[in-house]
Amino acid sequence: MVECYDKYTEWYYAQDIGIDRSALRVPRCHTTVAPGRTPYRKWMRRRKGMMRTRRRLQNNAPFEDLNWPLSIMPNGEEKEEEDGAGRNGVTHYKQYPPNTSKVYSYFECRETRTEPSKNRKVKYDKTVFYGLQYILHKYLKGKVVTPEKIQEAKEVYREHFQDDVFNEKGWNYILEKYNGHLPIEIKAVPEGSVIPRGNVLFTVESTDPECYWLTNWVETILVQIWYPITVATNSREQKKILAKYLLETSGNLERLEYKLHDFGYRGVSSQETAGIGASAHLVNFKGTDTVAGIGVIKKYYGTKDPVPGFSVPAAEHSTITAWGKDREKDAFEHIIKQFPNVPVSIVSDSYDIYNACEKIWGEDLRSLIVKRSADAPLVVRPDSGNPLDTVLKVLEILGKKFPPVENSKGFRVLPPYIKVIQGDGVDINTLQEIVEGMKQHRWSIENISFGSGGALLQKLTRDLLNCSFKCSYVVTNGLGLNVFKDPVADPNKRSKKGRLSLHRTQSGQFVTLEEGKGDLEEYGVDLLHTVFHNGNIVKTYTFDDVRDNAKLKDSEKEELLK
Repeated sequence: MVECYDKYTEWYYAQDIGIDRSALRVPRCHTTVAPGRTPYRKWMRRRKGMMRTRRRLQNNAPFEDLNWPLSIMPNGEEKEEEDGAGRNGVTHYKQYPPNTSKVYSYFECRETRTEPSKNRKVKYDKTVFYGLQYILHKYLKGKVVTPEKIQEAKEVYREHFQDDVFNEKGWNYILEKYNGHLPIEIKAVPEGSVIPRGNVLFTVESTDPECYWLTNWVETILVQIWYPITVATNSREQKKILAKYLLETSGNLERLEYKLHDFGYRGVSSQETAGIGASAHLVNFKGTDTVAGIGVIKKYYGTKDPVPGFSVPAAEHSTITAWGKDREKDAFEHIIKQFPNVPVSIVSDSYDIYNACEKIWGEDLRSLIVKRSADAPLVVRPDSGNPLDTVLKVLEILGKKFPPVENSKGFRVLPPYIKVIQGDGVDINTLQEIVEGMKQHRWSIENISFGSGGALLQKLTRDLLNCSFKCSYVVTNGLGLNVFKDPVADPNKRSKKGRLSLHRTQSGQFVTLEEGKGDLEEYGVDLLHTVFHNGNIVKTYTFDDVRDNAKLKDSEKEELLK
């Protein structure tokens, strides 16, 4: 019987969201659900919630703008529950031991204790901590609990769980005692810090015994920091690769910060993803076409520069193919004449990349190219084929038409008025292959820059760095208890115990001390600083601070050449 009313609900709901339900098969058993039966009563409760949604739609309220309080935390913008809260986080307050008065949890990028996958070429031993300040400003600071949100959350969760499980009393307590501010404290390492895996990055604890349950309620929104951390970490690892090969093939790091350009705007899942991801890449580089990242940085971090990222005029296939196949040369000529005083990037593979390099750039338009200055070079962009093979062949063709010179390291360098950018199929692995191939063929990395899109901002998961949020300490009946998990089937998921602190030893190594232990004389001060307390952000970082913390250290540069 339950299966019958569920199928009927699904069929009936189709009409409410604008789907022609005549195209759907009507469940035969729905007619057997009689008034007064339990399935029917449950269906009617569901139906009431559906009708509320339908009325809103009829009142021209866009579905994505409905003020669903699925997370009561966000500051002005509601965010759907996922992961922690999606796993019935709404009900967790009922599950802690009686007389619990504090829950203390932490976030880390777990260290892998077993052999890494053979398919993963990069170890990612260290992570770049970035993005917490954005989350705190956008979602947690100030008055984030209101009577309207509480009421709507109560209604939605009643329908969602088919039971009254929402902690209305707890949220009303926060509203009345703290005026809707969240009674939690968050301590974190400075943004931009480069920390080895397996160390605590931030901690969260409740500051009011009545709100012990709030610590892990905020897990869902806080753990979304995995994304900017992972983008920034992956970007920095690519910076290390480029730095290594630049030093080996040129002896300097000139324009390193422009060697990896963000092409990822159209390849991400949302506008917010674009802003967060692009800002994370800009921690390490200064080239981007994803301008949403600039807005995030200026609004939530601030920088001494007018903008933290830059780009150049660039062609796309439509601006070439719009001229027709027979007029590709005219398209190229028109574009380079439009931008005589700045670098201009022109995609050249609409038809035949090798013919474009040899005949059009190398012969027909050569006189225009050689007149350009080193500050306004032509940047030839191949965009198809095997990345390494294509880059090497393009360089060889251009080298015959625009004779290179040999630098102090014995590698070939094209004239300063012509460069190459490879923006197709670039990820951390193909980047390594291309620069290694160039080195073997005696081409300096000075000749090339790279663009990366989906691989830079989208082809990432929380599991890449094993990002984890776990409870490590509770107070129950007035007694503190160090808690942890240690799954017998997976030692990688073993968690830390007790209150945590992060220190740097005299030898420069990071160490996380567990169970509230730590000799300050031996280990120095705790690197975790309070950034959030009872709804207020108490410590902030500028984007210049973030970049300075994340920059390649001299010791790292020396290590790259070993």
